[in-house]
Amino acid sequence: MEKFQIKQEHLKAVSEYRSSIMNDPPLKNLFLELTLRCNEHCIHCGSRCGEGIAEGELSAQQYKKILDDVKRDFDISQIMLDITGGEPLLRKDFFEIMSYANKLGYIWGMTTNATLIDDTVAEKLFRCGMSTVSVSIDGLGQTHDRLRGKKGAFSLAMNGVNALIRHGGFEHVQITTVINHQNINELEDLFDYLKDIDIDSWRVINIEPMGRAKDHSELMLTADEYKQMFQFIIQKRKEGYCVSYGCSHFLGIEYERTVRDWYYFCTAGIYTASIMYNGDICACLDIERRPEVIQGNILRDDLKSVWENRFEIFRRDLSEKNDKCRSCPENTYCRGGSQHSWDHDMNEQRICFKGILF
Repeated sequence: MEKFQIKQEHLKAVSEYRSSIMNDPPLKNLFLELTLRCNEHCIHCGSRCGEGIAEGELSAQQYKKILDDVKRDFDISQIMLDITGGEPLLRKDFFEIMSYANKLGYIWGMTTNATLIDDTVAEKLFRCGMSTVSVSIDGLGQTHDRLRGKKGAFSLAMNGVNALIRHGGFEHVQITTVINHQNINELEDLFDYLKDIDIDSWRVINIEPMGRAKDHSELMLTADEYKQMFQFIIQKRKEGYCVSYGCSHFLGIEYERTVRDWYYFCTAGIYTASIMYNGDICACLDIERRPEVIQGNILRDDLKSVWENRFEIFRRDLSEKNDKCRSCPENTYCRGGSQHSWDHDMNEQRICFKGILF
C-alpha cells in the first residue's frame, strides 16, 4: 500500500508540474525529419515513408539557416537535436548538415535502420558529433525482413549496429523493437540474441494504430499480448537488464515506473517540437499529419515565435474533448492519453490500457 501511495504522490506531482509549465514550456527536444525517403518499406511505419519521396525536401542551406536561428533564439545546451526520417543517411548532404550542427555546438542523436552503416560511416558519424543512436530491430532474421519489406535487412542492420559498437565512441547505442502480433513470441529469442551484444539499452514498444500500421489490423496486439509484453519487460528489468517501455501511454499505477524509469508524460508540444522534411512545424512526428496539427512552416515562420505563441492544440488536455476521458478517475494522471494515438475524427483515444492493465 505504501508503494501505491508513493506512486500516487509522484504522479500527482508530475501532473501539477505539467500544468505549471503549460503557458511557458521549455523546448527540450527538437526533431528534424531530414527526409521521408527510405530504403525499407515497413508495414508498420507511422509516417508511411518509402522510396522516391524527395520532392519538397529542405536543402542543406535551409537546414543550416534553421540551425543558426535556433542557436540564436534558444539555449541549445538545453536542447537535444533528434535526427530522423525516413532513413536520414539517404541524404547525400547528411554529413554536411550534421557537421555544421556539430560545429555550432548542438548535442544530437539519430534514429536509423542502420542498413547503410559500416565502419567508415560509423567513423564519420563520430567525427560529426553524433552522441546517441537508436536502431530499429523488429525481430530475428526472417521476421524483421518481412516486417521491413527488405530481404537481408536484419543482417545489414546488425552489421551496422556492430560497426557502431566497434567504434566505441558513442554515448548510447540503443535498439528499439516494435512489438506486434507477428513477433511477440520472439521476444525471448531476440533477448537472447541481443544480450550478448554490447548495446546500452533495449527499448520495447507496442505497434500503434497510425500511419501504414492502420492498414494492418492483423498486427495489433491482443489484451493478453499486451500483458505478455509488459511482464517480459518487468522480468528483464528485475534481472538487471536495461530493457524499458517507451513513453507512449499511461499504464496505471501498478505498471507506472515499473517498466520504465519514470512516469508517463506526453511531451508533444510541451517539451517537443519537430520540423518535417518540407519545413512544416509540428509537435511529435508520430502524430497523424492533419492541417490542425501543423503550427506553421519554418520557411515563413520563426520557430521561437511559433513555439511561444502557437501549439495551443497540444497544451490543453485531450480529455477535454471526450466525456468518458474527462470523467475517468485516472484523468488527473493521463490527461486523455498520448497525442500520437488520438483519433481526431472521433475525438477519442485509440489506445487506452484501462480495462487491460488496470
